[in-house]
Amino acid sequence: MHQPDRVSLREVAPRDGLQNEPPVPTADKIRLIDALSRTGLSRIEAVSFVSPKAVPQMADAAEVWAAVEKHSGIRYSALAPNARGVQRALDAGFTAVELVVSASETHNRANIGRSVAESLAELPDICALARENLASVEVIIATSFGCPFEGDIAPAKVARIVEAAEAAGAGRVAFGDTTGMGTPRRVTDLLDAVQGGVGTELPMLMHFHDTRGTALANLLTALDRGVVEFDASVGGIGGCPFAPGASGNVATEEVVHMLHDMGVETGVDLDALIRTAELAQEIVGRPLESGVLRAGPRSMKHASRISTQDESGAGNLKPR
Repeated sequence: MHQPDRVSLREVAPRDGLQNEPPVPTADKIRLIDALSRTGLSRIEAVSFVSPKAVPQMADAAEVWAAVEKHSGIRYSALAPNARGVQRALDAGFTAVELVVSASETHNRANIGRSVAESLAELPDICALARENLASVEVIIATSFGCPFEGDIAPAKVARIVEAAEAAGAGRVAFGDTTGMGTPRRVTDLLDAVQGGVGTELPMLMHFHDTRGTALANLLTALDRGVVEFDASVGGIGGCPFAPGASGNVATEEVVHMLHDMGVETGVDLDALIRTAELAQEIVGRPLESGVLRAGPRSMKHASRISTQDESGAGNLKPR
């Protein structure tokens, strides 16, 4: 298996995580981002600039961004569905913007309220606007591995969106497994279409949900194919309000725990990350499904409750 020395993680809990929860107080969002900024993460997706009617959980995006502690070594980004959202992100001071478009026509209309063709037609103007503001644009392709409305998505369809993104001037593409339909086979098929078919030189990022328990397997498959950028969400929180069955993202602490044990560096302090996962659990007010949050890292030791001898010195094993 091909194994890089280092992997870059983007933390998406403040946006992708909290958008799928009941509205969280602004102060708690700021607390979470500030805590994440102290874990060693180099990239954080902080907010999204979307319609407050469609996603009320993100209505305070500008207020949150104005109040968080900005660390010079961290690349903060904001997600937007269209040119209006991108302009709002640029006005708020972001220099890294993510534009989301779905490979599924049905999901794009449910998520953004327009056709895929309409989203792509706007892309060149958005990239030009970003360049004028010295900002970068990443195109996130949702439902890259399948759609809850349409079923399987042909990798060639995703590849055509990659071509459109590169032609428009985007600086990076990401592949979203919106409802956890991805498997190692489908990761391979998609990368065959993109790396072998399109032959793009754009940096690529993978965004996996662990809906069906395949996220870490998918990540390892992509890693073997040379992908070194991944999204993850502390505690595993997240999902898409407009996609049935879109449960949580792969947990950041589970990814870091596995990669560090493999000898792959992330720059993230696992202990600090687990403490932040505990904070995320407190903020959302429910137990989170992350195995590392629940059980701790594999290296954690527990005091033994087994005594080898009773008070008489005869031991505590009873004869059969």
